[in-house]
Amino acid sequence: MLKRFPLLALPFVLGAGFWARPAIAQALIPHVPQLDYARMEQQGLSLAQEAAQLAQFQQYELALIRAQLATQLVPQNGQVWALLGSLYLQVGQGDKAIAPLLKAESLSREDPAILFALGTAYFRAENYARSAEYLRKGLALKADEPGAWFDLGNAYYMQKRYADAIESYEKSVELQEDFWPSINNIGLVLYEMGDIDGALEKWREAIAIDGTQAEPQLAVAVALFVQGKQEEALAMGEAALNLDDRYAEIDFLRENLWGDRLIEQTRRFLQLPRMRETLAQIRQSGG
Repeated sequence: MLKRFPLLALPFVLGAGFWARPAIAQALIPHVPQLDYARMEQQGLSLAQEAAQLAQFQQYELALIRAQLATQLVPQNGQVWALLGSLYLQVGQGDKAIAPLLKAESLSREDPAILFALGTAYFRAENYARSAEYLRKGLALKADEPGAWFDLGNAYYMQKRYADAIESYEKSVELQEDFWPSINNIGLVLYEMGDIDGALEKWREAIAIDGTQAEPQLAVAVALFVQGKQEEALAMGEAALNLDDRYAEIDFLRENLWGDRLIEQTRRFLQLPRMRETLAQIRQSGG
């Protein structure tokens, strides 16, 4: 093995005569080609476009690879960073979404779409105060987004800021009167506040808008069960689980922001023999 000398020792090892031959020294310098920045930018934007197209077909892993390369080729393009962040959200890696979205915000200030995405990313990271902050910033620029008001309501709800949550949900319904998720979640808030009748009213309103949704139907069933209306509750509960038996899973209920009070009473309701039998039959039949 040849001994490797420290870089600073090289002139002394080679001798003073080394510096007398500049032509040879210049010949040892490797050629560095000039970078074609315009071509790099074009390639980066093309990769970003491919990533967006792949995402439309739910090919998220392939889209991520292209978006990551695109950010290296066009690092000053906020929309490319935003695309990368949104793809991380799509694949459930909300923790990885925050950094590229913050980079996007620094390059494309006052873009409500980026601010809304940051609100989503921080919500996934369970930083609800930060989520609400970015959602409010986005809504200050674009207040006609019912989905963003819904997300803000969720962020407030998770902070137990119940009055603020209801106000945000109501604003989303003002913009889109058939936005049943907000109506449903007002019911969730009211239930945690101890207003069972108010919650029932909202859940029934949500069912009237879209009778194919299992969530408000199961919530109604549990509330009726608590009120002692067992037969009506069982019938509604069976209908709900036949629509979507995932609502029999407590973790799934938590993902859908069901509060502690409602979850505990749902747990009791699902332990009723008839509900256990119904759920077993649904899963046995592959429903």
